[in-house]
Amino acid sequence: MSSLPRRAKLKVQPAVPIDEFSSFSELSSASEEDDKEDSAWEPQKKVPRNPKQPVCKESKAKRAPRGKKNTLKTSDGLEGVVVKELNNSVLIADVDLEDRKNKLDTGQTLKPAKTKRKNSAQSPSAPRTKKLKVEETNKASNFKSEGNSTETPSTSTLWQGACKKEEDEDDCISGQSPLKKIKTESCPQGQPVRFPANASNATEEAEMNWDIVQVLSERTNIEPWVCGNIIRLFNDDNTIPFIVRYRKELINNLDADYLREVQQTLEELRAVAKKVRGTIQKIKKEGKMSECLLRALLNCKTFEELEHVSAPYKTGSKGTKAQRARQLGLEEAARTLLENPGMLNLLSYIRPSVKGLSTLQDIETGVQHILADMIAKDKETLDFIRKLCQNRYIAIQSSLAKVSSKNVNEKDVGKFHLYQNFSCNIRNIQHHQILAINRGENLKILTVKVNIPDGVKNEFCRWCIQNRWRPRRFARPELMKILHNSIDDSFKRLIYPLLCREFRAKLTSDAEKESVMMFGRNLRQLLLTNPVPGRTLMGVDPGYKHGCKLAIISPTSQILHTDVVYLHCGQGFHEAEKIKRLLLNFNCSTVVIGNGTACRETEAYFADLIMRNYFAPLDVVYCIVSEAGASIYSVSPEANKEMPGLDPNLRSAVSIARRVQDPLAELVKIEPKHIGVGMYQHDVSQTLLKATLDSVVEECVSFVGVDINICSEVLLRHIAGLNANRAKNIIEWREKNGPFINREQLKKVKGLGPKSFQQCAGFIRINQDYIRKLCSSQHTESAGSSQRVAVTSPAGVEVTSEKPGKKKSKTAANIVLKPDPLDQTCIHPESYNIAMRFLSFIGGTLCEIGKLEMQQKIKSFLEKEGIEKLAERLQTTVPTLQIIIDGLSQSESFDFRTDFSQPDFKRSIVCLQDLEVGTILTGKVENATLFGIFVDIGVGITGLIPIRNVTEAKLSKTKRRRSLGLGPGERVEVRVINIDVPRSRITLDLIRVL
Repeated sequence: MSSLPRRAKLKVQPAVPIDEFSSFSELSSASEEDDKEDSAWEPQKKVPRNPKQPVCKESKAKRAPRGKKNTLKTSDGLEGVVVKELNNSVLIADVDLEDRKNKLDTGQTLKPAKTKRKNSAQSPSAPRTKKLKVEETNKASNFKSEGNSTETPSTSTLWQGACKKEEDEDDCISGQSPLKKIKTESCPQGQPVRFPANASNATEEAEMNWDIVQVLSERTNIEPWVCGNIIRLFNDDNTIPFIVRYRKELINNLDADYLREVQQTLEELRAVAKKVRGTIQKIKKEGKMSECLLRALLNCKTFEELEHVSAPYKTGSKGTKAQRARQLGLEEAARTLLENPGMLNLLSYIRPSVKGLSTLQDIETGVQHILADMIAKDKETLDFIRKLCQNRYIAIQSSLAKVSSKNVNEKDVGKFHLYQNFSCNIRNIQHHQILAINRGENLKILTVKVNIPDGVKNEFCRWCIQNRWRPRRFARPELMKILHNSIDDSFKRLIYPLLCREFRAKLTSDAEKESVMMFGRNLRQLLLTNPVPGRTLMGVDPGYKHGCKLAIISPTSQILHTDVVYLHCGQGFHEAEKIKRLLLNFNCSTVVIGNGTACRETEAYFADLIMRNYFAPLDVVYCIVSEAGASIYSVSPEANKEMPGLDPNLRSAVSIARRVQDPLAELVKIEPKHIGVGMYQHDVSQTLLKATLDSVVEECVSFVGVDINICSEVLLRHIAGLNANRAKNIIEWREKNGPFINREQLKKVKGLGPKSFQQCAGFIRINQDYIRKLCSSQHTESAGSSQRVAVTSPAGVEVTSEKPGKKKSKTAANIVLKPDPLDQTCIHPESYNIAMRFLSFIGGTLCEIGKLEMQQKIKSFLEKEGIEKLAERLQTTVPTLQIIIDGLSQSESFDFRTDFSQPDFKRSIVCLQDLEVGTILTGKVENATLFGIFVDIGVGITGLIPIRNVTEAKLSKTKRRRSLGLGPGERVEVRVINIDVPRSRITLDLIRVL
């Protein structure tokens, strides 16, 4: 789960022919300086391709069932591959078309390159796949392409057809390393992911004057070829967990957080393009569209730029000063002033009876407004001022509002005392400071402004007069004065407000994204808390008047007993006997206390009994867990369905206990934003927050994996590729037909198509011990003694012919229920054939999966040959081979959550009065924010480790993550450096991570 550092971006201009890469539009055209009189301009129109599309769809529909049926019978990776050429290929560095053709020359036919270039819009119909023998596969694996050295083909999502090669190797600057090379082929084994020909032909991308791949690369600082691959993967509805685990080589080993960041940026760019398209259509309907305006709209990359350009044309707008001047016919005078000022006679425009043209001063003012508008909407001018601001000190300042709202509480004003006279460079300001300033501004407590120094304005005006807006011929002094006034007016009235909006929007957007990402990291850390299986637990939901609710659950999470005790109403001694009797009767030695109301008193009560050895002979320990969201869940329909007839207050106690036994399975039942590990979560975009947190939950559940035969519907719906309906259908199928024997049976579930199966199959486990017992009871073959045959499908499924005359359906194919030991591993079914060939290389069997013998065989074989050479022999990539090695080596009970921290079990309590400066304590991280880490040190008040005290040297190698941050649940050793009793604040210093 560790994050990887960002890849250094290589500034190599990708060569993207329009024919082959039509999904991404051309970059903005060159400077408008050469555009003398706004000559006619239209965006390049694409060649119409609609007439040929129905042919593709028709041929596709006819051959799809046949291809699917044949694919089930394949025994090797090269069998059942449908090769399909695309007219839109993604640029992956140095992929040779001829190499692709040579390596795929195993009973398959590719269209010639000429045909592809001529008919790029029409994908050729997929040739009928043929069954290959094992001997032919061996030949294909040893076959080498001519000319270039053989590179490792990919086992992951590979483009169906030829990928483009960069035009010239000479484009790279001498001494500069070229882009990372990846050889991608049409999936040498398993089920290939098919990228439709129009996968990225989004009109919102194609119509813009900028390349979406290049802009995405610039904003995320990720290589263009990786961005291109990510776009294609998302266009084909691949999920983040699937991409991160099974398509690593296509994304350059990026982690899930970076992938989410790219996805969010991509969605923003597409939203801008979509809004631009709608704005263009609206303005065209009103008959106000001009060539200059169209160019400006197509150059917009942000909502702020679009708002700046389109604001005068909104419905109901009175129009800008420039628009009113244009309506008076002064635009010609403004253009003449720039192009041929000697011919300009402003007196000829005077019309005494027309308002706005009655005097010479009115005419000069109108010309000035038109020139100011032209300057403010010129792309080259805006690019210059933005670049100029990057090198200057631009400060954001906040101060106490002079007229505060009457509803503002004085206590709220005190919360913003740090920002009542605040100034900071926009390049150095922290994300949490931006969010705090924005909150103060929304509450009418603070006023905020962006300060751009006068030197920026002076240099900008000088550049405009001497370069961009210099008249082409000699201009009289009075005309130059108009030009000077126009530039000054343009900066003050138009450009400066635009820059302020852009700076504020960029800072706010970045701060919100980082806040959401921090929430996601905290949530992941909390969900992946190490479970405590095999224990009987007592959950305690503390309370005063209504008592403490108790629930005892078994090691399998079954409710054994529920009760209510009144510990804080003078009945503590009597209730102690009751608690002791319950603990002894159910042999329970672990108490889990919620951190809500009366938590501190309840903790002191149990700590006192434990210290007096009251529960002997039991060695009782207790821990504190967050009960955030427990009360919301206890009254939800899910809780009512799971625990019918149980009082909601007692359900909370059950949930608290289960959060220690299996945190992931319990916390997924609660809406993530209610778990309470965020920062400024109510001030950020709720849509972005929900999407990110749902994605993190999906990532965690998928990476941990679920046993399909025992997991709940709530947990199953968070698996990649599944949703509520599909999870419900799986549970219904399981209840109707009995447990799943192998992964292939998932294909028989209603609503679970090939794409959903591909996304979820690798994250679903089937416990082989349970299946063996089931099979032996039904007198079927044992999975441990089953051996693979080359002509069977990858999952050991034999498909019998259908009865003639019957309509094909999901249940038409009779699948032999044959357990497959690989179904208990993280190996994806598309890689089963490679896994079997790997086993034959090392001399292993399926019976040895997860055992010491298998680990020794793999280790000795890799020491001899090396993983790179072995991957080349198997015609796969190193990441895929590593997944196979991990799957074969890990035991059936493997759970990677064991690398994360367990709850902190205690027997005694520490009071605030016991603390003093310099005291060294151990504690548990409660929450992580952008300004510090909150740690529970057992005194009833969480201490704060300022972010400046969290350095890389204090973190272990496994903890040196992207943010150098710690997540909830991690145990740390801290030193007290300050105690503020009146404000109930404790400042800590991090010593080390335990």
